[in-house]
Amino acid sequence: MEQPLDHIRVLDLSRILAGPWAGQTLADLGAEVIKIERPERGDDTRAWGPPYAVAPDGGETSESAYFLSANRGKKSVTIDISRAEGQEIVRGLAAESDVLIENYKKGGLARYGLDYGSLREINPRLVYCSITGFGQTGPYSGRAGYDFLIQAMGGLMSVTGEADGLPGGGPQKIGVALSDILTGLYTTVAALSALAWRDKTGRGQHVDMALLDVTIAAMANQAMNYLVSGSAPGRMGNAHPNVVPYQAYRAADDHIILAVGNDSQFRRFCEVAGQAELADDARFATNRDRVVNRDELARILIEIIASRPRKFWLEELERAGVPCGPINDLAQVFDDPHVRSREMRRDLPHAAAGTVPAVSNPMRFSDSPVDYRRGPPTLGQHTDEVLRTLAGLDEQEIAALRKDGVV
Repeated sequence: MEQPLDHIRVLDLSRILAGPWAGQTLADLGAEVIKIERPERGDDTRAWGPPYAVAPDGGETSESAYFLSANRGKKSVTIDISRAEGQEIVRGLAAESDVLIENYKKGGLARYGLDYGSLREINPRLVYCSITGFGQTGPYSGRAGYDFLIQAMGGLMSVTGEADGLPGGGPQKIGVALSDILTGLYTTVAALSALAWRDKTGRGQHVDMALLDVTIAAMANQAMNYLVSGSAPGRMGNAHPNVVPYQAYRAADDHIILAVGNDSQFRRFCEVAGQAELADDARFATNRDRVVNRDELARILIEIIASRPRKFWLEELERAGVPCGPINDLAQVFDDPHVRSREMRRDLPHAAAGTVPAVSNPMRFSDSPVDYRRGPPTLGQHTDEVLRTLAGLDEQEIAALRKDGVV
């Protein structure tokens, strides 16, 4: 079946997470993604385990779960770009590609003749995506940037975690590398937009993506809360800065999430709770009132919700159309009947493990479903294939390059 991007070739020179996530997303949409890795070592995340994928004999493979999470659908080609011969091969591949993704430090590829200015000369239609911590301009542009650092500098940790002074209070990072993931997704959107622009103009361009920029942009309503009010928001635990009640509560036996998004939902919650008068209380009648009086309402709701088991709240609030839910761990997530029906877990082919599990891409298309034909590659799995078909090298030339350590 035809895929949306099966006419696009991507050269992925990135490693770790942000760049590989963008490359994987493009591969899911049908693009041919060629991942360039260092001979022998490959992407650093191949060794970021345990856990590692399990071989058919029960032993570990050399692919960590971390690497598997961001590299499905790609072809792995090992090339030493510090060698002149390797640089020449990459230039040849770039000449035949539509998109290039890299996350070297600013200017890092210029010494190899693989920067945008150099590759534009041989392929003016190339969309060249550079991902760094701080971007190609500005006083921090030469710094290395890592997700944890960027979550702190971009404001995300200032609004994540319990409030200072409470048990467990203080700055907290998100439990996944969200700045990296979001940068990968923004890079995907930017690459597709640049390809659309190329369709109109015939010209590629340089896309400058910075983890800090993305994290600030993703602060969304919290950023606007500050810009409008002039007051920087702080950590509020599980509470919402603009909607009340919208947080976690402990029922008699376990926690639930209550996410009341409007006044009618609050009224229905109060009816289920047997406290209909709360919806008419001047302190709580509107969301504005509830935000102003959040602490008073929280004390009341904590006592009410703790009086009944989780099962009661989940069933009765669902029946009343009040958004609520359990707090699942990942074992519960993948065992959930709805998650199973949406096929969010699947098995993909793998050269060493036979098959490896994967989390499905959440995009659903009526006529061009996501491409799951190829699992994550083993290191250098496609080197010979790509060098033959795209670089035009024969077996003897490839063997000589391998003997010299170039590939």
